[in-house]
Amino acid sequence: MKYTVRCWECGREVDDPFQYACPHCQGSLSVEMDLSHLEGTSAHDLRSRPLGVWRYGHFLPIGSEPVTLQEGGTPLYNCRKMAGEYGIRSLHVKFEGANPTGSFKDRGMTVGVTRALELGCKVVGCASTGNTSASLAAYAAKAGLKCVVLLPTGKVALGKLAQAMFFGAKVITVNGNFDDALRVVRELSQAGDLYMLNSVNPFRPEGQKTLAFEILDQLDLRLPDRIVYPVGNAANIWAGYKALREWHSLGWIDRLPMFTGVQAAGSAPLTRSFALGDRDFRPVEDPETIATAIRIGNPASGRKALRAVYDTGGVMTSVTDEEIVEAQFLLGRKEGVGVEPASAAALAGVRKLLDEGTVDRDERVVCVCTGHVLKDPDTVMANCGKLLRTEATVEAVRRAIDS
Repeated sequence: MKYTVRCWECGREVDDPFQYACPHCQGSLSVEMDLSHLEGTSAHDLRSRPLGVWRYGHFLPIGSEPVTLQEGGTPLYNCRKMAGEYGIRSLHVKFEGANPTGSFKDRGMTVGVTRALELGCKVVGCASTGNTSASLAAYAAKAGLKCVVLLPTGKVALGKLAQAMFFGAKVITVNGNFDDALRVVRELSQAGDLYMLNSVNPFRPEGQKTLAFEILDQLDLRLPDRIVYPVGNAANIWAGYKALREWHSLGWIDRLPMFTGVQAAGSAPLTRSFALGDRDFRPVEDPETIATAIRIGNPASGRKALRAVYDTGGVMTSVTDEEIVEAQFLLGRKEGVGVEPASAAALAGVRKLLDEGTVDRDERVVCVCTGHVLKDPDTVMANCGKLLRTEATVEAVRRAIDS
């Protein structure tokens, strides 16, 4: 595939494949795909391939056999009961917990780890709040690469930590938050110790574009009015916007949905900027929220995310931990879909925006739920109430049922 890596800020081309920021202005990098070979085609022409990340190989900057665990192809649930509860015309949930390691990160990692092999790398690494480390560890194992992950001490849900260790990564916890861990990984990468696969690597978001492609595919190319993302490091909402801009440039769609981001109240630098009408943001020091996957105070793709929101007429909002947990349990008990707290932030945000009148009740909305409920079992158990315990007799169990 033909592509160019450019600085998103100044537009300069960057040839060094091991750069993660522009050497001229330190701006973030982005991949520009040459899509000229797709002129005169349509999205329907892709459907001979199975639904999944590699159905969209024409839009991915990879020319070799991919390292794949059959990621993508995740369900898009029509949540009619939730729609009724919220009082909205249509509400779908894109359930990324059905990916191989239980989160959307697998979409970017299949591309990122394949790129690492193309470059001849032997060691890959990342900083993580949990899902990135789990995904990278699995794909590194598949590719036969060594894997190093840095996690903020005491800030990672047990389900995610267990995955990273299970797949054989060298797991190191550092005193500090995610932003501290990312700083160290950047320095290790610059020194040549590892190939960094955080979302500042411009190849990672390219795989994450496929989430938006799939939503449209699964809706038979009927565009929703709004796509709502939980926002932590902010690469996912940017990737979705980038994806649909590519389809729009080909004439495959005639408009873009409103891209809407939801942050946790204790970790909401972009929401604060949006409220002020700013296109840049100030980081939040010591971010805190029950939604560990979006507990990030200095989002690497923050400016890109704000552009996605502004350019499509979307909004940024934030929700409390209490609102997040309420939405998480409502989805589980109304629809039978189990998501981690960060995912539920998107749903909580929809309810808040509906109540404020920002989202119209006649809209067709898709919420991206990024991770599986079992990523964070401790939060679930802490909010489920106590287990019932009784004698092993029919009478005792009946009393417990009726209690």
